[in-house]
Amino acid sequence: MATRIGILSFAHMHSYSWAGALGTLPGVEFVGAYDPDPARGDAACNSFGTTYYQNIDDLLAQNLDGVMIGSENINHRGLVEKAAAAGVRAILCEKPIATTVADGEAMIAACKASGTFLAIAFPCRFSPAFLEIKKLIDDGGLGEIIAIRGTNRGRNPGGWFVDKALSGGGAVIDHTVHVADLNRVLLGKEAVEVHAEIDNGFYHQDFDDTGFLTITYDNGAFATLDTSWSRPKNYPTWGDVTLQIMGSGGVADVDLFAQSVTQYDAANNAVGWPGWGSDLDRLMVLDWLRACRGETPTTIATGIDGLRALEVALAAYRSAEVKQPVSV
Repeated sequence: MATRIGILSFAHMHSYSWAGALGTLPGVEFVGAYDPDPARGDAACNSFGTTYYQNIDDLLAQNLDGVMIGSENINHRGLVEKAAAAGVRAILCEKPIATTVADGEAMIAACKASGTFLAIAFPCRFSPAFLEIKKLIDDGGLGEIIAIRGTNRGRNPGGWFVDKALSGGGAVIDHTVHVADLNRVLLGKEAVEVHAEIDNGFYHQDFDDTGFLTITYDNGAFATLDTSWSRPKNYPTWGDVTLQIMGSGGVADVDLFAQSVTQYDAANNAVGWPGWGSDLDRLMVLDWLRACRGETPTTIATGIDGLRALEVALAAYRSAEVKQPVSV
């Protein structure tokens, strides 16, 4: 019997990547999608050859095994709670888990009460480079980890991402959570303090586009993170995720998106770096589908993982406001 999957909202661009992955996997049925924007939902469903549901309850009544949520950040809680109440076995929710700790905790509680597996979309966990450095660290190859220097620098996505009422912030809430999660996985420790500088130096509007964080962990290790929308529209790629890891036994540099080619596009007078490496979204979806089938995923982030990453981002905003370090 096929694993039956639905998508709730195409507001986030990652929903299109997930939908594309679903169409390539044997034993999976992409039943349909709900979107509060009929034009967007109908167009997306037509492109993926599935059914558009204008009423969310009609889609949730289709005996789904799992749903993927790609809505605006502010709507994550409501959609997760509705899907959990409908009895789906597993949910994949776009990051950040929510815009407040209270909403994140409510989502986790709702899924626990219904027996639903809640996963948060952190595809960087599935990077072969990241998995290799994790194995090296776990085997003691770098000794005791002292510090991590990370970056997640990208383009300003515009749209609802720069509407704080829908996104909960700007670049800091958008990009901090990825690397905060990677650091936590590598260190096996919790963040206890954040010191952040946040500004709007690139676009000079009321959303943050620039952030630099120093994060201290409960074993004394620390990490820095450049989490900014600093890439112009004509940059060859959307951005980066990099880690430089310093241990008592060595130093390692990790570039999660280094598998690319340089493309000189004469038609558009542009240079690009299209990736040829592993499809991290597809790998993440494959792991999440285990939960949809009642099996145990191996790598995917849980709701608790998503909440811990959100706490770091929210602490960064508090730190920038009071201009001093704050506890997580």
